[in-house]
Amino acid sequence: MALGLRELGKSGVRVTELGFGGAPIGAIGGCVTDADAHKILRQAYDAGIRYFDTAPLYGHGLSEKRVGGFLQTVDRDSFALSTKIGRLLVPADEGTRYAGMRDEEPFSIQYDYSYDAVRRSFDASLSRLGLSRIDVLLCHDIDVWTHGDAQPEVFATARNGALKALSDMREEGVIRAFGLGVNEAAVCSEVLDLFKVDCFLLAGRFTLLEQDPLDHLIPKCIENETSLIIGGPYNSGLLAVRERRRATYDYKPVDDTRWQKAEAIKAVCDVHGVDPRAAALQYPLRHPVTAAVIPGVISASELETNLELVAAPIPDALWNDLDKQGLARKIDAKTRG
Repeated sequence: MALGLRELGKSGVRVTELGFGGAPIGAIGGCVTDADAHKILRQAYDAGIRYFDTAPLYGHGLSEKRVGGFLQTVDRDSFALSTKIGRLLVPADEGTRYAGMRDEEPFSIQYDYSYDAVRRSFDASLSRLGLSRIDVLLCHDIDVWTHGDAQPEVFATARNGALKALSDMREEGVIRAFGLGVNEAAVCSEVLDLFKVDCFLLAGRFTLLEQDPLDHLIPKCIENETSLIIGGPYNSGLLAVRERRRATYDYKPVDDTRWQKAEAIKAVCDVHGVDPRAAALQYPLRHPVTAAVIPGVISASELETNLELVAAPIPDALWNDLDKQGLARKIDAKTRG
């Protein structure tokens, strides 16, 4: 299938509307073999996906190794690649292992948002990826969601260190674009007041379930010619499952209020004969500020399903009904090239 291409801000970096989220193929470790990961990535590429995202955090480097291992086999000019800085990988006994990862890599994490750490992280990522360049470098998790009460101090360090380093690297041509990879919209807005960034990878906050960024962040992004990349379009599974016992929100058991809203959204989708997952994937892409959605993929069947869902026809009446019922604000789709 032909996937549309959209530019990240005015960077010249063009990404496919459906990207490949590389977290799962690192996080699940040995549950997927290197060979199987390679096959999934090959399937994504052959299907037309040309944007791949990863990070040192995902499997303590395993995702970068697997994503890079495949991308080494194709034309470097045929795809866009993003990875992240902010967490340095160190020997296992010198940092903290991230509990959500099931890999067996001999590394742990140290947060470091200083200027010099960005260069070290970048060089280490290039080595793991086995590639000569990275297109987009994202400052990872400088939000309250990650750091709690320590966030103001973390933000101050990143403002004077990591973000300045990323801006300098773009100016020098080392990278083509930079931004944040976070789970909150507020910190994106703060950064826009300080830096000319190209994009934000925003997970779970501009979705069929949540549209708060339409009020503040998105108008600011339009003004600054900054794009959004939407991670977690299913809100960590809530919009993709039908059984309450399997439903999570922000990777935790879902509360009653959000479960009931998700069920109401699914009911409207059912009336129109639309798979709720198709609506969830396509909703953020209706806004011209969105460059791509990047659901995580752990199997060939999941990838094939996502490709079908992003291309599924959806009647405008569905968006009208969701808006009328106060479930999802309508966005008038606009052509974006």
